[in-house]
Amino acid sequence: MHVQVCNVSKQLGGGSLLYGGVNLTAKSGDFICITGPSGCGKTTLLRMIAGFELPDAGSILIDNEPIKGPHGRAVMVFQEGALFPWLNVRNNIEFGLQMHGVSADKRAAKSKEMLHMMNLDGEGKKYLHELSTGMKQRVAIARALALDPDVLLMDEPFSALDYGTRITLMGEMYRIWKQTGKTVLFVTHHLLEAVVLGSRIIQLSALDGRITHDIPNTLPYPRDPHDKTVLDMVNNLLDGGQN
Repeated sequence: MHVQVCNVSKQLGGGSLLYGGVNLTAKSGDFICITGPSGCGKTTLLRMIAGFELPDAGSILIDNEPIKGPHGRAVMVFQEGALFPWLNVRNNIEFGLQMHGVSADKRAAKSKEMLHMMNLDGEGKKYLHELSTGMKQRVAIARALALDPDVLLMDEPFSALDYGTRITLMGEMYRIWKQTGKTVLFVTHHLLEAVVLGSRIIQLSALDGRITHDIPNTLPYPRDPHDKTVLDMVNNLLDGGQN
């Protein structure tokens, strides 16, 4: 499975240029962390891969098939989770499956599997107001994984979490990635998240959204967020380095 972003350009309303020609290839099993300043187009890139927006020039392909609109091969996890407060946890997880016509028995089996994967056993009947912010994000990830996409697109999923919960969910995300083998594109402002999770770290320019750095992350997994080698790499990225 390959995702290819081929010389993509995108304009904002008013004609200002967001991208001036972006090229990126993600291979099966990659965990690519996308970083860069606010407004450089990180979220827009995910939205185009999901088919929610289309490029003004260039193309985006999955396994050589051009993306022309929303599709099922890539599923997005949003910053705020985008869950439905009138549904309980189990029904939130099953929502996408129901929209795809999956039978009630199969939906129930899949939601049970996802609850277990996300360490949410026993929480299926709860409503969102009964959950912590971290638990809500677990539900959002479970809902996305229930659809069994080839590509998981994650738009700053941990940005609203406190430090301790973020560290916990970074470990959970690593476990889920290894368990499922999914290709993950993960937008973050936090370089610690990028270094702990990413097999590659992409940095976008503030000027035209071009990729300024594409850095293979060769630190061995699993990565301790408090380890000196991890913190040294974070500091090096803050200084603009590539090594």
